[in-house]
Amino acid sequence: MSCPICQKKTDPTYGLFCSRRCADVDLGRWLNGTYAVASSDPEDLENAAEALARTPSSESHGPH
Repeated sequence: MSCPICQKKTDPTYGLFCSRRCADVDLGRWLNGTYAVASSDPEDLENAAEALARTPSSESHGPH
């Protein structure tokens, strides 16, 4: 089996990865949103829409 990050041979110490570095790269991708699990649950979609509505727009400069 090869490492999903760099394609080198995996090391059982690091599970699916060849090294701590590749395991950390994978974790970073999950944490910054590069990877995501899709959902078609209406409640998830509603929660995401509400979160976006609460996020300030990049074009908004606040009250003058």
